[in-house]
Amino acid sequence: MTKIKLAIAPIGWTNDDLPELGGEIPFEQCVSEMALAGFTGSEVGNKYPKDPAILNPHLRRRGLTICNAWFSSFLTTRPYEEVEAAFIKHRDFLYDVGARVIGAAEQGHSIQGKDEPIFDAKPEFTNEEWNRLTEGLNKLGRLAANKGMKLTYHHHMGTGVQTAAEIDRLMENTDPKLLGLLYDTGHLVFSGEDHIAVLKKWIKRIRHVHLKDMRPVVREQAVIEKWSFLQAVKNGVFTVPGDGSIDFKPIFSTLKKAKYEGWWVVEAEQDPAKANPLEYAIKARGYIKKVGKV
Repeated sequence: MTKIKLAIAPIGWTNDDLPELGGEIPFEQCVSEMALAGFTGSEVGNKYPKDPAILNPHLRRRGLTICNAWFSSFLTTRPYEEVEAAFIKHRDFLYDVGARVIGAAEQGHSIQGKDEPIFDAKPEFTNEEWNRLTEGLNKLGRLAANKGMKLTYHHHMGTGVQTAAEIDRLMENTDPKLLGLLYDTGHLVFSGEDHIAVLKKWIKRIRHVHLKDMRPVVREQAVIEKWSFLQAVKNGVFTVPGDGSIDFKPIFSTLKKAKYEGWWVVEAEQDPAKANPLEYAIKARGYIKKVGKV
């Protein structure tokens, strides 16, 4: 029996970075359609109840489990103690709703939510900031391990850990026992990286997977017209697996050969007015079943 579980992120229904996208879609519709499309896991969106006593019954009724939730760390720009306090609160909430993975992304100097060109304005960390980041993540990883949870790092467009070289530096300077990698296909391809090379190099550190496809024509336009990350999202740079340019077959086979255990999460932010969330969720589930045999 496979130890791969399938989840989908609510960002296709309601977007945390662009609340106007899907602003009218209620939480109940989102989780109901996830289950209807054939998924058993979900990440956490901004409309999800923050009280486990309220959220958990909604999930149980639909056969869903929370698998992870984004954590914004500011280790490069804020005192560690402040980040730790926020992390503990986040960790404990996730534990209480059944998740055992925490996906962190450093937001110090991030431009992902700003109206700045995604490539030209990309932040670069100083050596001191790199040290603060890696040391801080090791500490947070220990706090996660204290509750039997895994801390993973989510490389992301518009941040200081976006490129393959930056992922290498992060992984090489953190403790493998305390920090894993959240491998995101779409962000690597958008950044212009060799996503298969990253996958194979860090396969033993990958503890969570985001499956996101990309439309190269939109990416090219984003580069030429110097779009921000959010402009690119609104114009459809991302889509679900099987609807863009990425060949997921070698990704699926590499993960399986490495005996990856855990979640594969469809995470493809789009404007739900242009890309019906249920339709695209069903499309993604069908593609993964056909190509990934899961």
